[in-house]
Amino acid sequence: MQKIKNSRTPTLRIVVLILFIVLTLCIVPVSALTLNPGESPSATQTIAKGDPVYIRGFASGHPQVGLQVWIIGNNYARVSTISVNADSSYEFELRASDTQNLAAGQYFVLIQHPMMNGQFDIVYNAGTGQVINMQKGNGMSIFILTGAGGLQGPAAASALLNAVSDQNIDDMFTTVSFTVGEPATLIDPIGEHTVGERFTITGSTSLAPGDDLLVDIYSDAFQPTSKGQPNAFSGTSGMVKVTPGTGRYNRWSYDVDASAFSPGTYSVKVSAVLQPVTDSTTFRIVEYRAPAPTPATFTATQIPAQTVTHTPAPTTWKSPLPIWAVLAGLIGASVLTCRLVRDKL
Repeated sequence: MQKIKNSRTPTLRIVVLILFIVLTLCIVPVSALTLNPGESPSATQTIAKGDPVYIRGFASGHPQVGLQVWIIGNNYARVSTISVNADSSYEFELRASDTQNLAAGQYFVLIQHPMMNGQFDIVYNAGTGQVINMQKGNGMSIFILTGAGGLQGPAAASALLNAVSDQNIDDMFTTVSFTVGEPATLIDPIGEHTVGERFTITGSTSLAPGDDLLVDIYSDAFQPTSKGQPNAFSGTSGMVKVTPGTGRYNRWSYDVDASAFSPGTYSVKVSAVLQPVTDSTTFRIVEYRAPAPTPATFTATQIPAQTVTHTPAPTTWKSPLPIWAVLAGLIGASVLTCRLVRDKL
């Protein structure tokens, strides 16, 4: 029994490993552009071909027929009907396989609500390529959206807006737009750094927020060596996520710790995981040099001349004789004077 248990254990492990690999391959990376009609972003949202797009929002009144989604671009038009969830939210997805085939350029999205009469008054006839106003007769063609003579891009979007805005139409709508570009990722200038320094490499990309980028940094001095020779490789690599940007492009960054780097020239390669897009550049790592001591400097400050006024001390006269001698002399003089006066009398 023990032998049978041991013989099955490796098989069980192999089965579990295979199931784990299959489940891992089936997981779709969560990276997409999310658009919210009715909001006014600071700039037109940009995606790269192969990135999915989600259009999300809320519809008042929970229309039974759902909502109509119009997507118009150059040589492209798509009209779909989507349902509204119980909480009045809705979601429409352009899958990665859809955007992969879109031409580069701007795309206009209109979400149409049927309002009070519960039906769409502006509809699209896929058979004829015409946009129809259902409130005029049994339906009157307004313009051609697809096929021969169809309007393109901005002209078609403007004609659709005018049709839904007609005062005889009770349908309401909200809009949003996005731009599709070729997949691209760029590395900002890196400059020169020193051994042991911590710094960040940054860049921009047309890929959607949440996409994965692989960053490889390796020394240009690295070459294959024999088994007995020391390995001269120094560098690093890692995965980073694309983050939302403030303009047309999104951003990415990678933190570098150069404490184990050797002086020399290094190459940086950034590549997308899901799209065939890469960029590369080089930078230098130099030995750390302590900054030279700054010589001390002295600034002479002139002190203004001051006027000194001397006040003379009061003069004190001091008698050269003791006070008793002076008194004796005065008494003697007085006696002598008295005798002279008496003799004259």
